[in-house]
Amino acid sequence: MTPALLVFLGAGFGGLLRHLVNIGSVKLFGILGFPAATMFINVLGCFLMGVITALFALRSGEGGFWTQHVRLLLTTGMLGGFTTFSTFSLEFALLVERGDAVQAGVYALGSLALCLLAVFAGMAAIRAFA
Repeated sequence: MTPALLVFLGAGFGGLLRHLVNIGSVKLFGILGFPAATMFINVLGCFLMGVITALFALRSGEGGFWTQHVRLLLTTGMLGGFTTFSTFSLEFALLVERGDAVQAGVYALGSLALCLLAVFAGMAAIRAFA
């Protein structure tokens, strides 16, 4: 199977899981006025990214299950579809582990600030033309 197809399939499954968690949390807790389901999804996705990445690093040389194709399916695909925050967190962690604390800080603060500004800019652009 091609890497692109694996990512596509994993992303579809991850997106479905995200949708099911959102529906399930509303059924369990109602609408809280706080994005608890999204926070839960982001935290769970980050935890799973850490688990899968560590397992891949420890087991990749042994052949077997933890191949590059499985990594693409689970991390880039499934967790990417479930939450992109897990990828952001992994990239931040890798910068820190490499000793690039300044770059990690710039990446984290820059991503947060620029993404929030981009959301407001996108909403403002649509409202300006509506």
